[in-house]
Amino acid sequence: MMSRRVLVAGVGMVPFATPRNSESYDVMGEKAARAALADAGIDYGRVQQAYAGYVYGDSTCGQATLYGLGRSGIPIINVNNNCSTGSTALFLARQAIESGAADCVLALGFEQMQRGALTMRWQDRPSPFDRFTTVAHGIQGVSDAPFAAQYFGGAGTAYAQEYGLAEDTFAQIAVKARRHAANNPYAVFRDPVTVEEVLASPPIYGPLTRLQCCPPTCGAAATVLCSEDFARRHGARTDVAITAQAMTTDFPSTFDKADMRTVVGYDMSKAAAAQVYESSGVGPEDIRVVELHDCFTTNELLTYEALGLTPEGTAEKFIRDGDNTYGGRVVTNPSGGLLSKGHPLGATGLAQCAELVWQLRGQAQARQVDDVTVALQHNIGLGGAAVVTLYAKVG
Repeated sequence: MMSRRVLVAGVGMVPFATPRNSESYDVMGEKAARAALADAGIDYGRVQQAYAGYVYGDSTCGQATLYGLGRSGIPIINVNNNCSTGSTALFLARQAIESGAADCVLALGFEQMQRGALTMRWQDRPSPFDRFTTVAHGIQGVSDAPFAAQYFGGAGTAYAQEYGLAEDTFAQIAVKARRHAANNPYAVFRDPVTVEEVLASPPIYGPLTRLQCCPPTCGAAATVLCSEDFARRHGARTDVAITAQAMTTDFPSTFDKADMRTVVGYDMSKAAAAQVYESSGVGPEDIRVVELHDCFTTNELLTYEALGLTPEGTAEKFIRDGDNTYGGRVVTNPSGGLLSKGHPLGATGLAQCAELVWQLRGQAQARQVDDVTVALQHNIGLGGAAVVTLYAKVG
């Protein structure tokens, strides 16, 4: 249950980049943090706690990054929760404000990834993934495809087998992602693609081709959260608040259901969304814009239904009717999403936050969705954690 209102006073990020064009994580992270603080109009010396999220790095990369802003002696907590790392940092920062433990907290996420992340195989993953490997192999057999593509490609195959899909349905999502990213100066891939180009790109696993998989990306994003009293006293922005948030981890169904859709977190996402809707009184029918975890086109389709944006079994119609884009019912990933904006693991959740805050403020420029008063965020990491966050315009 929410207690003190948590305001999003500032957001910031750097343009995402491919590994060959990236700055070092500490440079990117410092820039993103400075941007969020400037947006909030708050000096780093007033920040009371910081949560720094990343996946690939040493245990105190947060300190190495934030010391560039100053050595103020505050607690800096390093967070690693796979692809949901950025939203986990946000979750912890929100809890600190809500509980009264702090009045001003910085959440930062960054990642300096290596080229060729898509080529990683099962055996390259750390031991926490062994149980997922066992389950996935039991469901669909052994493959040499990248582990994540096997999970999410297998989930897409399972959905298609149950409901039936046209060959180009998943590809339509990739086309939409590029179309949205064309208006986002922070996105890596902004050039348009056609359905034919998506389907003709190299096959990866199941229905997935290369252009339906998010690229290895480097980047950083940050947000400053504060209490209402702190914002009033220090002249910080008060126009956007976190009104509900939920984090879930795996249920028995992940391992027991023999369904790749649950292996990739469908049940986690659905449960987190249900908690957010129940606690806020906002329903999926009220959502006009959402940033969701489209690491693969197949997961975007699954997440439409997990978040209740369309009933189960109707995602294909949702796509073909244009209800997932401008002019439709809910604009999904106006930023271009992970597919086109990029997916620097630790930064993703906070980049989603930044996009939705800009949408609620009316600052999204060519990406702006009309009449936005609430916005929904979904970020998932296998292993596992799903974080769903609801933002609202204040006043």
